[in-house]
Amino acid sequence: MNTATQPLISAQQKQLFRDEGWMLLPGVVPAAHLEMMREVCGRFIAACDAEMDAAGETRRGLDVKGSRYFICNRHKGTRLVEFIYSDLMAEVCRATLGDTAYLFWEQFVVKGPEKGAKFSWHQDSGYVGTPHRPYLTCWVTLDAVSEANGTVYLLPYSRAGTREVLPHKQNPETNDLEGYFGDDPGDPVIAPAGSIACFSSTVLHRSGFNTSSGWRRVYLPQYSAEPLRRPDGSLAGFAEPFMINGERRNGKA
Repeated sequence: MNTATQPLISAQQKQLFRDEGWMLLPGVVPAAHLEMMREVCGRFIAACDAEMDAAGETRRGLDVKGSRYFICNRHKGTRLVEFIYSDLMAEVCRATLGDTAYLFWEQFVVKGPEKGAKFSWHQDSGYVGTPHRPYLTCWVTLDAVSEANGTVYLLPYSRAGTREVLPHKQNPETNDLEGYFGDDPGDPVIAPAGSIACFSSTVLHRSGFNTSSGWRRVYLPQYSAEPLRRPDGSLAGFAEPFMINGERRNGKA
């Protein structure tokens, strides 16, 4: 239980986030929320598989049956909002973004046993396309993560040599955007299920293959300190108000 003498997020963790762009909160997700997210993820995967089966396909968009799934922005009408707008996530947003936070994006990223693909070095901000305040990625582990099952690797600001958004190039084979071509392997996130790796959208990160015999499931809500827009002025994602000047809105205007 969080108390005044034992805060959920320590001063040292907050300082690490400010200095290096990331922090790890091991095992902080309540068991009920963890089981709920696993159940919702399983239902979405089953629905994706059924759609591919009906069409006689094994691949649809970025999804590959039994191998990898990107299940994006389907929280409305599901119990995912219980976690997205929870007291836990409010505390995380206050510690990283301040007293104003919007839900910007959310997705499950799933790697199947002995199949899941790797992802190249990139910054999440590289996908927005316009200048913006860095936003927050919350990489929530639904399974224990390790180098064997394709965890994320983070490159701290001090080793990346920058906290600015770098030019990104599109890989013609994978369509991934790539923003770092150096030799630093980054720091792997090794954590139990129910942990949250919190990192800025300007932190370079990558992930490896899942070589294990189990699934690697991650839920990834992202929050911004302001609505984020594309070059044409349209919203880049959601702009659901979570907190405005410290007042909880929980997705309601």
